[in-house]
Amino acid sequence: MSHPALPVDPTVTSAHAWAEPIPLPAGTTAVIYCEGQFGEQDGKTANGLVRHSEKYDILSVIDSTHAGADAGMLLDGAAVGIPILDGLTSAIAHAGFVPDYLICGVAPADGLLSADQRTVLLDGIARGMHIINGLHEFLTDDAEFVAASLLAGVTITDIRRPKEKKDLHLFSGRIFDVTCPRIAILGTDGAIGKRTTATLLVRALNDAGIHAVMVGTGQTTIIQGGKYGVALDALVPQFCSGEVENQVVAAFEGEDPDVIIVEGQGALSHPAYITSAHILRGSQPAGVIVQHAPGRTVLGDFPMVAMPTVESEVALIEGFADTRVIGVTVNHENLSADQLGTAIDEIELSLGLPATDPLTRPLSELVEMVLQAFPALSPLQPTRSGV
Repeated sequence: MSHPALPVDPTVTSAHAWAEPIPLPAGTTAVIYCEGQFGEQDGKTANGLVRHSEKYDILSVIDSTHAGADAGMLLDGAAVGIPILDGLTSAIAHAGFVPDYLICGVAPADGLLSADQRTVLLDGIARGMHIINGLHEFLTDDAEFVAASLLAGVTITDIRRPKEKKDLHLFSGRIFDVTCPRIAILGTDGAIGKRTTATLLVRALNDAGIHAVMVGTGQTTIIQGGKYGVALDALVPQFCSGEVENQVVAAFEGEDPDVIIVEGQGALSHPAYITSAHILRGSQPAGVIVQHAPGRTVLGDFPMVAMPTVESEVALIEGFADTRVIGVTVNHENLSADQLGTAIDEIELSLGLPATDPLTRPLSELVEMVLQAFPALSPLQPTRSGV
């Protein structure tokens, strides 16, 4: 989710509320390859890792079209000390050693590698770097990559490779034993900021004394180090609802949280993606937050399709599932500060729901959105009720 049009308001202290870098063990240094796509929709894996990574120490991003910039400054207007460099040679020179991992940070709609991308990843292998691949194209099935990795003594991890079918879960009804509220972060398009909002919301809730746990549903969350999650779009549809349910149940049993936040995928209205339906069915959320980009006129990867209105998406979600939309989060791409304010006001007036932009407005607004819908979650309450 890239937002170059909106200047950062320095008076908003939570505008870029990413935590201080997490101390990571040795052997987790990484470079992200995202040539020509960083800050764009198809660079969402790289964008997400720059904003948040619990598993890898991100040293730099490779994208010659933005070489010399700070990755955080380009994304959100706040420097994070991760430079954007013009190639793998520069990334190694900047590190002063060969980093442990080369992460493929591009996420095109078709999930396939181009010839140039193959060359860079093979170069990383030859230099002794392990490969993290989040695409639908499995490199461990590619004879050239397998041979190269064996020769170099490195590993290739295909994040989207699903478990064996015997190990997958059908929907079982165990979700009805989960007594804490589930909130799904859905949206009106793909690559619109659902994961970013989910990550920020979980952090803000925990900072407010409310024990929140995130369940991821895409490859980026898994690469970031999320404890609970599944790459939903890589599964046979028969198992999608059951795998979401299984991860939510695991988070509930493993963490005893006050609330579980479920990352969304695509959009329920999207003609190319059906994963939102499985998320609604599998997690049975008591509430939904809808992420919307008022500055988009067409779907990101499908310019022949007009963007839905947030009103139509809310109606579709509430008609499809036994749930309610509790608020709207706004992606401010292509909007000025004044236009963003107007868009938020119009959404609140139209829907009668709270709206905010998690990246430029105080995160307390996001927490308040949840507490308005689920007042029993307030840490000031003596007890908390379930769903």
